[in-house]
Amino acid sequence: MKIAVCVNHVPDTETKIRIGADARSIDRGGVNYMLSPYDEIAVEEGLRIREKFKGEVIALSLGADTHKDTLRKALAMGADRALLLKDDGVRDSFGVAFGLARELQALAPDVILFGKQSIDYDDAQVGTLVAELLGMPSVSVVTKMEIEDGAVVCEREIEGGKEIVETKLPAVFLAQKGLNEPRYPSLKGIMAAKSKPIEEKAAAAADLQVEALHLRKPAGKSPGRIVGTDRTAVAELIRLLHEEAKVI
Repeated sequence: MKIAVCVNHVPDTETKIRIGADARSIDRGGVNYMLSPYDEIAVEEGLRIREKFKGEVIALSLGADTHKDTLRKALAMGADRALLLKDDGVRDSFGVAFGLARELQALAPDVILFGKQSIDYDDAQVGTLVAELLGMPSVSVVTKMEIEDGAVVCEREIEGGKEIVETKLPAVFLAQKGLNEPRYPSLKGIMAAKSKPIEEKAAAAADLQVEALHLRKPAGKSPGRIVGTDRTAVAELIRLLHEEAKVI
């Protein structure tokens, strides 16, 4: 079975993000990057599918040379090979999806895995856009999946509950937290990943659909107020919650 896992290179969750001088992008100076956590779950699921059905796991990423660090993390976890679709420019979700879809069409994998969303812009569009461009079924926010004779039964999160859906391969799946617990790369895997080649190709050009006009940080929180220290303050607290905060 051929399994493709699409991964993204994102700022570390502990990195303090600053807006760049152009006010349209982030200042990348001093920013540490990592494999997007939901994509890490997707890599783990790809490895588990390979362990059950044999075959190979191919990790793909679209971006600049810096994305090689993330691809090496996927290789260290156990991916068989890695492919970087190079583009040093800025792409919107459609542009990323278009480039990935072009390569995935040539690879013709049985299973395509994404994280449910990337933690940089959090728009959760790329995986489902790829499925649409390829004309494949897709299942998002997957917390459980079982493959049997080309059919896949998935459990996915919905508002207030769970949904069970069935589809057939080839298909696209977007991993949610709870699908599995990603493994830690072994020392042997880390050392092997350093010597594995990463294939490079130019990413297919795409007309962008969205342009970032301006970035700004959210307004700081207003300071808290103490309206009293005993039960006599209850009435005033209720009034403020009703008239100012408007939460009751």
